[in-house]
Amino acid sequence: MAERKHRVYTEEFKLEALRLLKSSGKSAVQIERDLGITAGLLSKWRQIYQIANTGEGGESLEPSDLEAAKREIHRLQRQLAEVEEEREILKKTINIFSRRSA
Repeated sequence: MAERKHRVYTEEFKLEALRLLKSSGKSAVQIERDLGITAGLLSKWRQIYQIANTGEGGESLEPSDLEAAKREIHRLQRQLAEVEEEREILKKTINIFSRRSA
């Protein structure tokens, strides 16, 4: 089977596409067709990113609030797993040393 190659879009392209969606009055499907991107991709970008104003009148893409919250949850889950593993190691160590002194 042939491998599918995924196109990689620049931040500028995504930003312009989201600007078009916001200001043109066209539907997402129409803009996707005009830009030649996969159906549903614009909606996905809208969920993942938000347009942020930079100090000099420019704009950039930042993770949406939901996406930022998901990343924070993932980071905290990794940290919790690490702490739980450390705790189990300490419990075993205490058990070993308490047997020796008895």
